[in-house]
Amino acid sequence: MSKSIEELKSLTTQIRRDILRMVHAVNSGHPGGSLGCTEYFTALYGKVMNYKFPFTMEGKNEDLFFLSNGHISPVFYSTLARFDFFPVAELGTFRKLGTRLQGHPTTHDGLPGIRVASGSLGQGLSVAIGAALGKKLDGDDSLVYVLQGDGELQEGQNWEAFMYAAAKKVDNIIATIDYNGRQIDGDTDDVLDLGNLHAKMEAFGWTVLNEKNGNDLEAVIAILERAKAETGKGKPVCILLHTEMGHGVDFMMGTHAWHGKAPSNEQLDTAFKQLYLEAPADY
Repeated sequence: MSKSIEELKSLTTQIRRDILRMVHAVNSGHPGGSLGCTEYFTALYGKVMNYKFPFTMEGKNEDLFFLSNGHISPVFYSTLARFDFFPVAELGTFRKLGTRLQGHPTTHDGLPGIRVASGSLGQGLSVAIGAALGKKLDGDDSLVYVLQGDGELQEGQNWEAFMYAAAKKVDNIIATIDYNGRQIDGDTDDVLDLGNLHAKMEAFGWTVLNEKNGNDLEAVIAILERAKAETGKGKPVCILLHTEMGHGVDFMMGTHAWHGKAPSNEQLDTAFKQLYLEAPADY
């Protein structure tokens, strides 16, 4: 059943609670980027993407999603669980021995919703392009979505993939860049400045959309729908989605410090007070 906007907004808060609980439980993981991308994942799985059950690796006649910056697995896992790909209770196994919920997504244990092992940065777009070309060969008019980090773009394989997608008119792909301006070592402008990313993507032959309010659920839904409308026109489509690392928890925002650090017991309590739900469905 389709969820209302208000239900989806509530779900973003629940997902943020899941993210913090998972990372806190094992004192390991990446909460910052996960919290920043919660609206994107909720919009994608709650309103925009066409997917089917039961999950199949082939994904014929349905949209596909690939996570390139795999270290933000907590938000991916929580989203998949909350949209019924696997039981919510399994979130409690995150990063534990024998789990299907590894720190970076893997495929060998068959976790529903995961189509590629990721987290070795810079590879997701190449995989997504391959899947998009496969759909064209099959006569499948479904779309392929991929999420990348802005710091991840400092790796060269991305630019080969950007060039290839435009040259081969891979116009059934929507690549979203989590443009939060931060990475593990600091601000991207200080580590390795990306320059005018909008102009660069256009120069590489992509249709580029820009959304400044990447933590506004309705704005994210709208920009994804705009991107869908731009597919099929001979160009790949890119969304520059401006988000805030750590969004929703005030002491995690405005800094790169929470890229890969777990909250203490006291910090978790503080965060949960900020992520209040009248009736939380915590696992």
